[in-house]
Amino acid sequence: MEKRMPNKKVVVQRARKGAGLGLFAGVPMKRGDTIINYTGELITTQEADRRGGKYLFILNDDWVIDGKNREHIARYINHGCKPNAEAETDEDAKKIRILARRKIVPGEEITYDYGKEYWDEYIKPHGCKCDACVKR
Repeated sequence: MEKRMPNKKVVVQRARKGAGLGLFAGVPMKRGDTIINYTGELITTQEADRRGGKYLFILNDDWVIDGKNREHIARYINHGCKPNAEAETDEDAKKIRILARRKIVPGEEITYDYGKEYWDEYIKPHGCKCDACVKR
Protein backbone atom coordinates (compact mmCIF):
# COMPACT_ATOMS: atom_id res chain seq x y z
CA MET A 1 0.00 0.00 0.00
CA GLU A 2 1.29 3.42 -0.85
CA LYS A 3 -0.66 6.59 -0.17
CA ARG A 4 0.80 9.87 -1.41
CA MET A 5 0.05 13.32 -0.13
CA PRO A 6 -0.77 15.93 -2.82
CA ASN A 7 2.62 17.63 -2.24
CA LYS A 8 4.43 14.27 -2.06
CA LYS A 9 6.22 15.43 1.09
CA VAL A 10 5.53 12.09 2.76
CA VAL A 11 4.60 8.59 1.58
CA VAL A 12 2.91 5.74 3.45
CA GLN A 13 4.50 2.40 2.56
CA ARG A 14 5.60 -0.91 4.01
CA ALA A 15 8.17 -0.42 6.77
CA ARG A 16 10.74 -2.92 8.05
CA LYS A 17 9.67 -6.43 9.00
CA GLY A 18 7.40 -6.50 12.03
CA ALA A 19 6.58 -2.78 11.89
CA GLY A 20 3.72 -2.79 9.36
CA LEU A 21 3.27 0.46 7.45
CA GLY A 22 5.42 3.52 8.00
CA LEU A 23 5.66 7.15 6.93
CA PHE A 24 8.59 7.99 4.67
CA ALA A 25 10.07 11.26 3.42
CA GLY A 26 9.20 12.08 -0.18
CA VAL A 27 11.39 15.19 -0.30
CA PRO A 28 14.56 16.36 1.49
CA MET A 29 13.91 17.97 4.87
CA LYS A 30 16.16 19.98 7.13
CA ARG A 31 16.26 20.25 10.90
CA GLY A 32 13.22 22.12 12.24
CA ASP A 33 11.04 21.55 9.16
CA THR A 34 7.43 20.63 9.86
CA ILE A 35 6.94 17.18 8.39
CA ILE A 36 3.23 16.75 9.09
CA ASN A 37 0.57 17.56 11.68
CA TYR A 38 -0.83 14.75 13.82
CA THR A 39 -4.55 15.03 13.15
CA GLY A 40 -7.68 13.27 14.26
CA GLU A 41 -10.72 13.64 16.44
CA LEU A 42 -10.21 15.91 19.46
CA ILE A 43 -11.58 14.09 22.51
CA THR A 44 -11.40 14.49 26.28
CA THR A 45 -8.95 12.44 28.29
CA GLN A 46 -11.94 10.69 29.89
CA GLU A 47 -13.20 9.65 26.45
CA ALA A 48 -9.68 8.51 25.50
CA ASP A 49 -9.52 6.36 28.64
CA ARG A 50 -12.89 4.85 27.74
CA ARG A 51 -11.90 4.15 24.09
CA GLY A 52 -8.31 3.08 24.57
CA GLY A 53 -6.22 2.42 21.47
CA LYS A 54 -2.81 2.86 19.93
CA TYR A 55 -3.39 6.14 18.05
CA LEU A 56 -4.17 8.43 20.99
CA PHE A 57 -1.83 11.42 21.22
CA ILE A 58 -2.05 13.38 24.49
CA LEU A 59 -2.21 17.17 24.12
CA ASN A 60 -2.52 17.96 27.83
CA ASP A 61 -4.37 16.79 30.94
CA ASP A 62 -7.74 17.57 29.31
CA TRP A 63 -7.44 16.79 25.60
CA VAL A 64 -6.28 13.95 23.35
CA ILE A 65 -6.15 13.59 19.57
CA ASP A 66 -7.48 10.24 18.35
CA GLY A 67 -5.78 9.51 15.01
CA LYS A 68 -7.29 6.05 14.53
CA ASN A 69 -8.89 6.76 11.14
CA ARG A 70 -6.64 5.84 8.23
CA GLU A 71 -6.94 9.26 6.54
CA HIS A 72 -4.84 10.71 9.38
CA ILE A 73 -1.55 9.52 7.91
CA ALA A 74 0.71 10.84 10.68
CA ARG A 75 -0.57 7.78 12.57
CA TYR A 76 1.80 5.72 10.38
CA ILE A 77 4.91 7.24 11.95
CA ASN A 78 6.62 4.40 13.79
CA HIS A 79 8.50 4.55 17.08
CA GLY A 80 12.25 4.99 16.95
CA CYS A 81 14.73 4.77 19.83
CA LYS A 82 17.03 7.05 17.78
CA PRO A 83 14.36 9.14 16.05
CA ASN A 84 14.78 11.66 13.24
CA ALA A 85 11.62 13.56 14.23
CA GLU A 86 9.92 14.90 17.34
CA ALA A 87 6.46 16.04 18.32
CA GLU A 88 5.76 19.64 19.25
CA THR A 89 2.51 20.27 21.09
CA ASP A 90 0.62 23.54 20.74
CA GLU A 91 -1.94 23.26 23.54
CA ASP A 92 -3.63 26.58 22.69
CA ALA A 93 -4.27 25.56 19.09
CA LYS A 94 -4.91 21.93 20.13
CA LYS A 95 -2.40 20.89 17.51
CA ILE A 96 0.59 18.56 17.29
CA ARG A 97 3.32 19.15 14.72
CA ILE A 98 5.91 16.56 13.81
CA LEU A 99 9.27 18.28 13.21
CA ALA A 100 12.53 17.04 11.74
CA ARG A 101 15.25 16.69 14.40
CA ARG A 102 17.93 16.52 11.73
CA LYS A 103 18.36 16.36 7.96
CA ILE A 104 16.09 13.69 6.44
CA VAL A 105 16.61 12.34 2.94
CA PRO A 106 13.90 11.13 0.52
CA GLY A 107 13.01 7.50 1.17
CA GLU A 108 14.03 7.65 4.85
CA GLU A 109 11.45 6.46 7.35
CA ILE A 110 10.12 9.12 9.72
CA THR A 111 10.25 8.03 13.39
CA TYR A 112 9.82 9.61 16.80
CA ASP A 113 10.03 8.38 20.38
CA TYR A 114 6.53 7.42 21.53
CA GLY A 115 7.38 7.94 25.19
CA LYS A 116 7.61 5.75 28.27
CA GLU A 117 3.90 5.06 28.81
CA TYR A 118 3.36 3.81 25.24
CA TRP A 119 6.67 1.93 25.36
CA ASP A 120 5.70 0.09 28.55
CA GLU A 121 2.20 -0.81 27.35
CA TYR A 122 2.67 -1.66 23.67
CA ILE A 123 6.34 -2.02 22.69
CA LYS A 124 8.17 -3.59 25.63
CA PRO A 125 5.97 -6.73 25.79
CA HIS A 126 6.81 -7.59 22.14
CA GLY A 127 10.28 -6.09 21.81
CA CYS A 128 11.22 -2.95 19.93
CA LYS A 129 11.34 -3.28 16.13
CA CYS A 130 12.93 0.10 15.37
CA ASP A 131 16.08 0.23 13.20
CA ALA A 132 18.35 1.03 16.14
CA CYS A 133 17.16 -2.00 18.13
CA VAL A 134 16.96 -4.41 15.19
CA LYS A 135 20.58 -3.59 14.18
CA ARG A 136 21.88 -4.40 17.68
